Amino acid sequence: MKRIISTSILGFSLFAAIAYGNETTHKNRYIHELKLGVLDHDVDGLWSGTDCENGIDFNLEATFAPSLKLFDGALRPALGVSVNDSDNTSKIYCDARWQYDFKIRLFMMLGVGAAWHNGETDTNTINMKALGSPLLFHIPLEFGYYITPHYSISVYFDHISNAYLVDPNEGLDTLGMRFGYRF
Repeated sequence: MKRIISTSILGFSLFAAIAYGNETTHKNRYIHELKLGVLDHDVDGLWSGTDCENGIDFNLEATFAPSLKLFDGALRPALGVSVNDSDNTSKIYCDARWQYDFKIRLFMMLGVGAAWHNGETDTNTINMKALGSPLLFHIPLEFGYYITPHYSISVYFDHISNAYLVDPNEGLDTLGMRFGYRF
């Protein structure tokens, strides 16, 4: 638990330092946006269907500056980590993210990528998911609002699973809120 708290404090401090340090310039050649979130772990009744694991996930993510214009939105690479506070499944992920910004400060994001996790691949334990493989597909979806041109708040969902390429494939869903800083 101390490790998770230390990691969360370090992540938040890094997030705040980068955001504050760039407050005057609002330009970053490498990072487009940083996000920090608190997510409910293994939510019941969503894509995966059932929940076995518990806890809260602390999420930190960077979306990078290179982009490709696609369908009136922007496609960018993203790298993130979600750490579970109850020693259940945590993950790191890398995605391709498409984001569309509406004219009224709202935005939506959809992505696809890969996630590596530290959970179980095959288990009969009641309170652990059997995810089938240590490398899984990662599918995020986010809806949010830009409070200012730089700060946002959003509802974030993500799903990890092996897409039935391996048996078992219980999958895992997270849902929560994120705070972002766009450079």
